[in-house]
Amino acid sequence: MEKFPLTRVGYENLQKELRHLKQTERPGIIKAIEEARKHGDLSENAEYHAAREKQGFIEGRIKELEFKISHAVVIDVAALTGDTVKFGATVKIVDEDTDQEKTFQIIGDEEADITKGKLSISSPLARALIGKKKGDSVEVAAPKGSKYYEILTIEFC
Repeated sequence: MEKFPLTRVGYENLQKELRHLKQTERPGIIKAIEEARKHGDLSENAEYHAAREKQGFIEGRIKELEFKISHAVVIDVAALTGDTVKFGATVKIVDEDTDQEKTFQIIGDEEADITKGKLSISSPLARALIGKKKGDSVEVAAPKGSKYYEILTIEFC
């Protein structure tokens, strides 16, 4: 059975989205379908077909969220410690070619948002960093060739 690592915040965000879909979106789309049915011939009713399509999307997302929540392994990042990079770590790295520094938190796929410094644990960079220590250099295969990074700091917060 597949498990999904999530931070507490990521888990709560999935639950929040699921509640919203079930309590707001689902009832709203049911009303929209009922309203569209009142307009007559369903075979030519664009509103009805659009509402049914949206209902399918909502129901699919609900099933996906329920699956992920039921298979989530919630990891309390604040309770983690250590000197090696692992799930939940906030890692500051420097590009060895450009001296550009970047900071990322390594989290689950569902929570990843590179624009916010949230790096998916399944990304090539995160996979290269896992298990490494401060001062280690890692090589990451990139489309334009290998990139090399040095780990400056590792924090858990």
